[in-house]
Amino acid sequence: MSSHSSPVLQPMIHKLRYWHDLDEADEQAILSLPYRTKRIERSGYIVRERGATTHACLMLSGFAIRHKVFGDGARQIVAIHMKGDLVDLQNSFLGVADHSVQVLTQSEIALIPREEIKRLAFERPAVGMAMWFDTLVDGSIFREWIGNVGRRDARTRIAHLLCEFSLRLKVAGLGEETDYELPMTQEQIADAVGLTAVHVNRTVKLLEAEGLISRRSNRSVTVGDWRKLAATGDFDSNYLHLKEDEPALA
Repeated sequence: MSSHSSPVLQPMIHKLRYWHDLDEADEQAILSLPYRTKRIERSGYIVRERGATTHACLMLSGFAIRHKVFGDGARQIVAIHMKGDLVDLQNSFLGVADHSVQVLTQSEIALIPREEIKRLAFERPAVGMAMWFDTLVDGSIFREWIGNVGRRDARTRIAHLLCEFSLRLKVAGLGEETDYELPMTQEQIADAVGLTAVHVNRTVKLLEAEGLISRRSNRSVTVGDWRKLAATGDFDSNYLHLKEDEPALA
C-alpha cells in the first residue's frame, strides 16, 4: 500500500477541484491517502454485484461501466466512467455491491481503503463537499440516462449518447468535441440505450447518411454538425453541471 504524497492520485484532485475549491492542505491530504494500483485487462471486473466492497476506486486510465444483469441474462449499462472518476464511492460505502463495475478497455486503477475516504471526508470538509457534489452529478447523469431509455426513440437515444461522450471526453482531455474515439462496441451501446446491436448498427448508419456523424473506423466518431446532432439527440448539457466558463468548451 503506497502513500507519502504520491502524484498518482493527482487525477482525484483535478476531479474534486472541479466541484469545490480545495486549499493546499486539502490537496496534500488527498495525495497522502494510502492506495494500491491495479491493472485490469479489457472486460475485467473492478467489483461484481453482491461482492463485498472495502475500497473506493479511482480511474487512472481506461474506461469502465456500471451495469446490472437480470434474470434472463440481459444487461443494462447505467453509466460509463473515465480517467479521474471515483467510480466506486457508492458500492464501497454501502459495503456490498448492488451492481457490477467492469472495465471496457485495459485500465489502471488506484484502490483507496473505504475507511480512509470516510476519514478524509470528515476531517477535510471541502473534500467531503467535493465528493458529495461528485455523487450528486452521478445521480443527475443516471436520471438523464433513465429518461433517455424510457422516453426517446432509437435515433434520439444514440445521438444523445454521442453528444454526452463528446463533451465529457473533451472536458477530461481525452478527445475533441467533434472528433473522438468511442470506447464502446455496438453491443455495449445497445446495452446502454436499451436496443439490440442490430438496431444500433442501423441507427448509426442512419446518422451517417444524414451527415450528422462520420466514422474512420468502428470506434471513431467525427461530428459533422454539432448543433444538428444535439437537436437530434434532444441534448441539453445542463445535467452534466459543467462550469459555464469551462475552458475546454470555449
